[in-house]
Order: sequence, then C-alpha cells, then structure tokens
Amino acid sequence: MSAPSALITGGTSGIGKATAELLHSRGYRVVVTGIGDLADAGLPEDITLVEADARSLPDIERAIDHVSQRLGSLDLLFLNAGISRPGPIESTNEDAFDALFDINVKGNFFTLQKALPLLNEGAAVVFTVGAGEGLGAAMTAAKGALLPLMRALALELAPRRIRVNAVSPGLVDTPAYAKMGISQEMIDSWASDIPLGRVGATADIAEAVAFLASDAASHITGNNLAVSGGIGIHSRP
Repeated sequence: MSAPSALITGGTSGIGKATAELLHSRGYRVVVTGIGDLADAGLPEDITLVEADARSLPDIERAIDHVSQRLGSLDLLFLNAGISRPGPIESTNEDAFDALFDINVKGNFFTLQKALPLLNEGAAVVFTVGAGEGLGAAMTAAKGALLPLMRALALELAPRRIRVNAVSPGLVDTPAYAKMGISQEMIDSWASDIPLGRVGATADIAEAVAFLASDAASHITGNNLAVSGGIGIHSRP
C-alpha cells in the first residue's frame, strides 16, 4: 500500500508549512505551492515545491500537472492559499477587493476543479477559512463565501465519498502578522482575549487538518472546525 499523498496550497509558510511538516513526519508524500523564493521555505528536501499564484489558472493547471507526475493521485487537498486585506469599506480599493476574491475564492474553487480527477475515492478536501468579522466588509465577504462553497461541494462530492470540510483558525501566531507590521508584543497581548489564555500556534491548525484528513474523520463532511481557543463562545469575565 503506497503512502498517502497531499497537496497543500500556500504551503511555504505559516499554517501551510506547519501542516506540510506534520503530514511529512507521518509518512505523507507532499507537494506544496507558493510564490516567491521557495528555496527559503526550509521544508524537508523530499517535499516538492511548485511556484504557483493561486489567482492564475495557468499556474494552477501547471501545479496540478506536477502533482499528477509526482504523486499520481491525492488523498488530501488542503486549500490553504489566501491573503488578508483588512480595512473598512471607505479604504478598500478595487485592487484589494479583486485580490481578496481572486485568491481566497476563485483560486480555491479552480484548484479543486482542476484537482478533481486526481482525488481518490474517500479523499479529503480542507479549506482554510478563519474569521473575517472585524477585519472589514470585503475580507468578511471573501472569507464568508468559502463556507457555503464548502458545504455545496460536500454534497456534490459525497457520491465519491470525498469529504469536504473547513478549518477556521482564531488568533494564530503566523508570519502574516509581521508582514502587516504587527509586533510580537501586540500578538502576545491578544492572549488575554482568548478563553484558553494563549494565542494559537500553527501546529494547532496542522493537527486539525491532519485529523480531518484521517480515517478518524471518515464520517465528517460539510463542517467548519473552529480552532480558536474558545473565541466566539463567550468573553472571559
């Protein structure tokens, strides 16, 4: 029996990288996509890196071709590529709006479409969704579009026993915050707003994705698993 296989989009940093490393350590054959200098990702040598912009259909098709040649088929498709463009409606321009929907929605949709022939019966698809609320109307809309999409796909793909779920991180310490100019001190201060008392780690999300991909989740589809330390349940007294 061959080792399980996974494609992770946006897999060169943060949650995607942590998931790639975890699955690799558990015997998966892994391909990840990303943009920029992929050699700096620091992933294990036998993880295949493919440069691909999630908003580009030719890039998506080229990445799927690599997966077909390298892996042959897929047991997990982790649709993790995404961007954040927080801001109120007054300061959201057309470029920011288009980027949010092109990468977070269109990119995920067409990556799954192109990967469908490679998905084994009983495979798992996982979307990274997360919170959009409080980050502006455009970002909330782009993130919010993924949940009904995920549920519709869970129904469409159920005859092939392909399970489609989402994972929604809460406040997770990732390199994305540094790129937005948010200090580590600020990130650490968020712990006081989280019922479990700490900011999430990328490994927390990776474990959730690994669970959703596993046989232990074989009867779970169409669900959004929040990994948030309790954010959204209630405020701490």
